[in-house]
Order: sequence, then structure tokens, then C-alpha cells
Amino acid sequence: MNPRLPCLLLVEDDPVSAAFLRDAAAALPARVVGAGTLAEAMAEAAATRFDLWLVDANLPDGRGESLLQALRARGDATPALAHTAAADAPMRERLLAAGFADVLCKPIGVPDLHAALLRHLPGTPGAPAWDDAAARAALGGEQAHVDALRALFLQELPGQRERIRAAAGTGDHAAMRDALHRLVASCGFVGAARLAEAVQALQASPGDADRLQRFDAAAGALLD
Repeated sequence: MNPRLPCLLLVEDDPVSAAFLRDAAAALPARVVGAGTLAEAMAEAAATRFDLWLVDANLPDGRGESLLQALRARGDATPALAHTAAADAPMRERLLAAGFADVLCKPIGVPDLHAALLRHLPGTPGAPAWDDAAARAALGGEQAHVDALRALFLQELPGQRERIRAAAGTGDHAAMRDALHRLVASCGFVGAARLAEAVQALQASPGDADRLQRFDAAAGALLD
């Protein structure tokens, strides 16, 4: 039996961008359903169970975050990525705060698009727990240095995790961002790639319960 292809909803009103994104995503391989407006996207999402939404930030009848809010209000928790030609820092923060898992900047190459889709499609592998090549590159190629720094990192991680949990519990987003900022740098030095992704996602939206859970799971996986 052939494995089921992932099913993506592509929301894009520009015909050229839509054609490129549809063909590139289909080559993953994946089944891609297109919509050019918020209204069309709502109808498609009601009729089909999708594995991932790929949503333009600006559409003829509204904004991408309005679509995401409406879909979430219906109880649909499908992961969603935003794509935009104007991915400046304020735009990116606004889209992440609205609940998008990531923001892709157009034009985007096929390899980068595929990597983003695979990171967020349920059941596909994301970043490795430990990226040895990245850690060796950061530390001059010496595995002994990597091992020593990872041992120190793992000693410090439980306390950092607890501080972030405590700040989340009191809604202190400034304290969370400060602790996460320190942690993401350490992740880079030791090659804690999966935790780094979770930390960056939580930095962008510290009030997001799903991102907090993802961070906690990524930290716990390194400590188990």
C-alpha cells in the first residue's frame, strides 16, 4: 500500500506565486489544494482535513492572521505557516504572535521551502537533538571541547528550564525572553538543534502554551 501523501492548503492570490509554491510543495511529495481568498480557504478547510496550512499574509479579502483566528475559533489546530514578500521584523513578530509556527519570506527557494514544510508537517522529523557538525564548527572542530561544553550545558539546563517555567507561570514574558535569549546562544555552541528551534519559537511568542510545551519536551529529551 502506498503511504498517504501529506495534504497542504495553499492560500495565495498571486497566480505566479501560487503556481511556484504549488509545484514546489507538490514535489515534496504532497497533495496541494489552492485557495485565493479567505472565503475560499475557509470553505476548503471545512471540506478537507489538511496536515498543514501555507497562508499568504495579505489577501484580497483580509489578512492571513484573520484567517488563522477564524480557523482556530472553529477548533482546528492544524499547523500553519505564513508567507509574505514583506517579512520585516515587525511583520514577522505580528504573524508569529497570531499563532503561525513560522514565517517564510518570498521569494523562497525550493530547498528552503521543503525544509520548512518538513519541520512542521506532523510525523516528519525536525532538527536533530544534537547536531555534532554544527557544534564542532562552533568550537574549532574539537570533539573533546564539544563533549566538555555539553556536560556543562546539561548541568545548567535544569535550572534554566525551571526559570523559564516559573516565568511562564506568572506571565512574566520579559523574564522569559531574557532567559531564552541566554539559552539559545548556549544551544548554538553545543549543537542542541531541536531545543534551539523550540527556544526561538517560544521567544517569538512567549504566551503560546503549545510552544511552551514544545520547549519543555525538547529540554526534557536532552535530560532524560
